[in-house]
Order: sequence, then C-alpha cells, then structure tokens
Amino acid sequence: MNVAHQFAAQSLATRFPETPSQTGGPYVHIGLAPQQAGFEIFEKNFDNNLVSNDTVGERITIEGRVIDGSGSPVRDALLEIWQANAAGKYSHHLDPQDKSVDPSFAGWGRTGADFESGVFEFQTIKPGPVEHNGDRVQAPHICFVIFARGINIGLHTRLYFDDETELNEADPILSGIELHNRRSTLIANRRSENGKTVYTFDIRLQDTPDGGAETVFFDI
Repeated sequence: MNVAHQFAAQSLATRFPETPSQTGGPYVHIGLAPQQAGFEIFEKNFDNNLVSNDTVGERITIEGRVIDGSGSPVRDALLEIWQANAAGKYSHHLDPQDKSVDPSFAGWGRTGADFESGVFEFQTIKPGPVEHNGDRVQAPHICFVIFARGINIGLHTRLYFDDETELNEADPILSGIELHNRRSTLIANRRSENGKTVYTFDIRLQDTPDGGAETVFFDI
C-alpha cells in the first residue's frame, strides 16, 4: 500500500466529534460587532451606546467583566442588553402600554469585551420599574445575553441596581431565586466617577477561587 492509500485508509477509519453548531467561535465579533473587530462592513453598526441627546432619563455607564472558573476575564465575550426606558416601557409592539415609549430610545445594545482588559461597557439610561402581569412591579433591571467561545447557547441573566433595595426585595423574579445568597450575583454596585454614575456588574460563569459565586442564569 502506497503512502496515499495508507493515508486515505486512516482517514476513513478516524471519527472526529461534531463541532457544536451554536458555539460562539473566534469569528463571532466579525459577524456581530465588526467595527469593534476592526472591520468596516455595515453602514450602521450596533454598539454599546444606547442614548442620544434626546433620550429621556438618568445617564449611566454599565461596566464589568465576564469571568471564567479560574477567575480570569473572558476577553472574547460578546454581550447584548435589552431594557425598558425611564418610564418602564419597552420599545416593542407587545408592550401593552407603549404610548409613553421614548422614540429616541430603542433599549437594545451590543458590545464585546475589550481584548486587552476583558472589560465591557454600555452607555445607557437607568430604566424605570416595569409592570408584571398587571398586578405587580419588577424592579428596574437590564437583561443580558452572553456569548463566547465554548458557550453553546447564549446565557441569559439580569442586572439589578444596588440603590433600589425596596423594589429589589419585592421583585417577583429576583425574590423567586430560592438561594437568597445567590441573589446578590445579580446586583450591580453604584459609584460616582468624574461626575458620572457608573454601575459595576461582573458576570461569573462559574464559582471562582476567590470565593465569587456563579452568576444566576435564567432558562429562557
């Protein structure tokens, strides 16, 4: 058997595992956030700035890192957020009370983590409380979806604000988490920086050696 036939026989006998079709691979930024990856593909790009001069509400910055089980930042993470406006209304036709929706605020953004530091950032406004099933209120919150290499299905979580203690305690989603000590993984911490309001929100994919608890993720 010559070398070519031997190689062909070995190839036929080899079985390789199937690559997960939904894994966010190394090219996810080129397709979803090309400008951040250094490619000018689209005339209009989704980015991390959700506000304009006409947007109503308190301007805030959300910053944080996606952290793996070793405690290291995931530098190729891609994040999307979806939130209500300052009046607690979504820019969506399914919102039953969308008459007060701010036309200058779509409430949706996308960004990747910084390739050097692993830090992500969003410029947005603080959302208002959202009605829940007509008889309850959800505390102000921002919905997150996280994609990264090795994550087969996008991870869904929420950000709540540490200065909304009373509303957080009554929130039907947050209070529904059985392990009380894990609720804190969804709370962003507020600080002032150069006259701006910044909320820090780290997302932990697993428990970390420094004692950090895995962020609560939702099955959506």
